[in-house]
Amino acid sequence: MAEPAVPPPVPDTGRDPVPAAGRVDTLFPGLRRVTAPNPGVMTGPGTNTYLVGEGEVAVVDPGPDDPRHLQAVIDAASAAGDRVRWVLVTHTHEDHAPGAARLAATAGAEVVGFGAREGFSPDVEAREGFVLDAPSFRLRALHTPGHASDHLCWLLEEARTLLSGDHVMDRVTVVIAPPDGDMQEYLENLHRVAELDPPLEAIAPGHGRLLGQPRRVVEAVIAHRLAREWLVASALDEAGTATVDDLVATVYRDVDVALYPIARLSLWAHLRKLAADGRAEELPAAPVPTYRSAPAPAGAAGS
Repeated sequence: MAEPAVPPPVPDTGRDPVPAAGRVDTLFPGLRRVTAPNPGVMTGPGTNTYLVGEGEVAVVDPGPDDPRHLQAVIDAASAAGDRVRWVLVTHTHEDHAPGAARLAATAGAEVVGFGAREGFSPDVEAREGFVLDAPSFRLRALHTPGHASDHLCWLLEEARTLLSGDHVMDRVTVVIAPPDGDMQEYLENLHRVAELDPPLEAIAPGHGRLLGQPRRVVEAVIAHRLAREWLVASALDEAGTATVDDLVATVYRDVDVALYPIARLSLWAHLRKLAADGRAEELPAAPVPTYRSAPAPAGAAGS
């Protein structure tokens, strides 16, 4: 079967309600969502901030340092008679973590994250397997580098729900921006999430709706990425030698040209993976990322 001209879409398994800035959505008992007022190309309807538990609650991804949004989060907890005890982040990108310090100071909470970076400084460093065992919930950290080297997904164990940050999103694929972003690590950690045992019941993404059929969604993201990789490899084989910018229009023919500056980052990540796989060679002296095609290893299957 021939490879598709464009990668297959990620299926729509989202559950209502659609996120709206400032509104408190109860997704199920013990998980509420307040969406930040920062919609955009990279953030969709805005960054989702989650309140986990009852009584003593954890806030996951406080979002930008926006006093209105942070007050909305505190108000959501207070309205239910809850106290914010912990502020957790999935990663330190500007739409997820900058509000942590202000929220923690206001609520008297403890900040938890992978490590200090980009102005973020946790009180507690959470690495693979770290567990926050609270009276009404248990959150386990899964280190899932790929989108960012410090990326954590937080598994709400009782509900088998993954607070996925930017690892998995609603109907779209996330940008992988080198050098911190790594496509091989990203794919490996997608497989890991798909194969969790017991399996997931839902994914609560950093942007968009609560997702049902988690394994179907994650496997579709993997298929989308591998189809895009095939397009990258084919375009490079045809060109022989090319820069990242030379290949964008061919590889991302299904994407609005206004998004090419973003798409080129993931394209670069695919090229770096192809080079690591021996399918391409990077020309290090070039002023912009430039790659030369290399034959696939003997016996290797196309992707």
